[in-house]
Amino acid sequence: MQGLVLIYEGVEEIEASAVIDILRRAGLGMTVAGTNTIITGGHGMKVLPDINIADINADDYDFLVLPGGPGYGNILNSGSVHELIRHFNDKEKLIAAICAAPLVLQKSGILEAKAATAYPGMEKSLKNPKEQNVVIDQNIITSRGPGTAIEFSLKIVETLIGKAMSDKLRKDLVYE
Repeated sequence: MQGLVLIYEGVEEIEASAVIDILRRAGLGMTVAGTNTIITGGHGMKVLPDINIADINADDYDFLVLPGGPGYGNILNSGSVHELIRHFNDKEKLIAAICAAPLVLQKSGILEAKAATAYPGMEKSLKNPKEQNVVIDQNIITSRGPGTAIEFSLKIVETLIGKAMSDKLRKDLVYE
């Protein structure tokens, strides 16, 4: 199973790295797609994406993850990002977004009748907000922020592979 993580200038580094690391530990293939050849995160960390977003063939991937962060505005109005999100949703593939990134899902039109959560205070911009750390509604998983990144990642693993793998990683990570 192959996943796609989208990063951009100002992405929250904890959210991006937790998702990539934990999903790879679960044995999932992860491709990091970026809007530039070098991405500077919201707190100055430099990340080298595997591929540019312009070169993505969405049909090559089974699921999509969008970390949030202070730079989420850099993709909020991106037609290519919204097209990518809608493509995954139309194929009923898993889409996961954390922090401010659920607002990007909202703008793409895929959260109209779905419950979601976002960074505290930002969830008020969602149509059906929930104040939970992780919310699952059909093929969409959303979460609140950097402090929930491990829980969010484990929920993605549980959804894609199963509870046994999620529980094993929880133990290996000494999480909870």
